Amino acid sequence: MPFILKEISELLEGKVAGDDQVLITGINSLKEASPGEISFFSDPRYRETLKRTRASALLVSGMTDLYRGPQVIVPNPALAYAKVARLFTPPLPRFPGISKSAVIHESSTIGDGVSIYPFVYVGMGAIIGNHSTLFPGAFIGDRVRIGERTVIYPNVTILQDCVVGSDVIIHAGTVIGSDGFGFVRDGTENVKIPQIGFVQIDDHVEIGANNTIDRAALGKTWIQRGVKTDNLVQIGHNVVIGEHSVIVAQTGISGSANIGREVVLGGQVGVGDHIAIGDRAMVGSQSGVAKSISPGEIVSGTPTMPHKLWLKTVGLIPRLPQFNTRIRELEKKVGMLQSKLEKVE
Repeated sequence: MPFILKEISELLEGKVAGDDQVLITGINSLKEASPGEISFFSDPRYRETLKRTRASALLVSGMTDLYRGPQVIVPNPALAYAKVARLFTPPLPRFPGISKSAVIHESSTIGDGVSIYPFVYVGMGAIIGNHSTLFPGAFIGDRVRIGERTVIYPNVTILQDCVVGSDVIIHAGTVIGSDGFGFVRDGTENVKIPQIGFVQIDDHVEIGANNTIDRAALGKTWIQRGVKTDNLVQIGHNVVIGEHSVIVAQTGISGSANIGREVVLGGQVGVGDHIAIGDRAMVGSQSGVAKSISPGEIVSGTPTMPHKLWLKTVGLIPRLPQFNTRIRELEKKVGMLQSKLEKVE
């Protein structure tokens, strides 16, 4: 559905500089945009691309002379882009009703307007909320509860007793409620600790593809409201992740770690067990978190240290061979001076 630029500006509470009657039929990057599409500019690194873009309109934080077409002035172009992209996103494909090829236990409760594709399994006593969508290959275990308007993509496994809220998105291949990694040594053997807790995922959470979220040994592993995880994230048993935190790809969080609200963990971060990360802390990519982090701290490295110190440290690493050569030269000079002093004495 096309929109005139004025309608888009009103949605964003922005201001149009130029022709506000331009018809917008889609949204695209500066490089790929065609006439009729809108794009956004917020990074100076793309100045040359901006000069060559064919976009019919632009989302910007301030007027730019590098683009001749109409511009929508908004406080945050990236946020504006996200809002406009929703206008042109195709609706979620939904199977009409419940497929005859799905296996639905007779004791389960299926809400109104639920879409269940072929080859879905819904176990004993499970509850599926109104208008939720289950794609092919989804496994919903016994007594699982899923809220309203939640989307479960193909081959997602949600094991027994887990709880998923409303307006949740769980991407393909994710496993929720597998056993936590708990063993006790008995001589040379490893004795398994039964994992009898569950996983709770609150409303408005989005879980990336191929995540693994372990059930608690006791109690619950808890992913709180608004959390977003990237692909390939591992969350151990009894972990708590606070509201609106962001966990980037290939991060691993060990058991019983407590992640505060609005925390950002970069890609490939490793978090040790029983560690607390305070609210609004940020951890740089490929960092190893071996001790707790205070609220608001920004850290990087393995083990983690203040981010600015880490940047200085990383900057010195390529110069270490040069420093080593200079130290050896200084040692020789000091040795020669000591020999001369000894002769004088």
